[in-house]
Amino acid sequence: MARRGDTSRHQGMADAGRDTVGPLVLGAWDAFLEQAAAVDLDRPTRLPGWRAHEVCVHLGLWDDHAALPDLVASARAGGAGTPPDVDATNARVTAAHRNASREEVLAALRRNRDATARYLSEEPAELDTAPAVAVVGRLPLLSVVLGQAYELAVHGLDLVPLGAPPPPPAVLQSGLAALADVTGALAARERVDGGATLATPEGGWAFAAGDRGWTVRRTPSGEVRGPVVEAAADLLLEAASGRVNPVTALARRRLRVHELGGLLALAPIVQSAPGIPGGPILALAAQTLGGVGGLLGRLRGRR
Repeated sequence: MARRGDTSRHQGMADAGRDTVGPLVLGAWDAFLEQAAAVDLDRPTRLPGWRAHEVCVHLGLWDDHAALPDLVASARAGGAGTPPDVDATNARVTAAHRNASREEVLAALRRNRDATARYLSEEPAELDTAPAVAVVGRLPLLSVVLGQAYELAVHGLDLVPLGAPPPPPAVLQSGLAALADVTGALAARERVDGGATLATPEGGWAFAAGDRGWTVRRTPSGEVRGPVVEAAADLLLEAASGRVNPVTALARRRLRVHELGGLLALAPIVQSAPGIPGGPILALAAQTLGGVGGLLGRLRGRR
């Protein structure tokens, strides 16, 4: 397994280590906890059939749903196991806790935040680059932990119409960092040589994949070089998660794409991981160029 400082293979944000990743994830948790506390959990969200209650339940840690401890166990076992069926898991957990009280739901969220903090402070750093089985396949455990920031940012946006405060800009950027990291990881796994930048007015994140793995870096405001998807941070996350149609956003010039051909080179990774965050954006590239759009999957809205 690659270790931080091992230049033979890059592993994206896992190479940056906990000092970088930890604040991104825990900041996202703290913001989401504030949002969840501000809304009526019985109100319906834009996700069909889901109230704020279901959104929060599936993000919590329960006796029958301990995603992070299970990921740690997978990493300790060398990445053994098969990717979970996220839709089936969500259906099971939300049904089991459908009648949980508001206090119980918020407590489950805090438990998951605390479990993440314990991992970052107590588990050996060697686990960070160990493979763990995530929804989209094997990724370094620290990249999977960072993936929480993407999910929390997107679901934080789901709660805004219910009266929650918007996710802070830093949380949106953390979500984009996770999106860049997982896309780079899957590109490297599929031996795709390429990369892209997720650009916002406040700056963004770029990934590059090749035969030595993948790298992720923060980009300054105004850097538009190579394949780029450019939009406000919240719109990028909503397009990546399928909540906003990127084709419509492109037509309205709320979203801009530079060097579509470079994005099209990344499109085959969607076939290997149909649930990949960002799938709708990669599908946009294929559709725009008249390529393999019919073969591409889309991200299911609740992931």
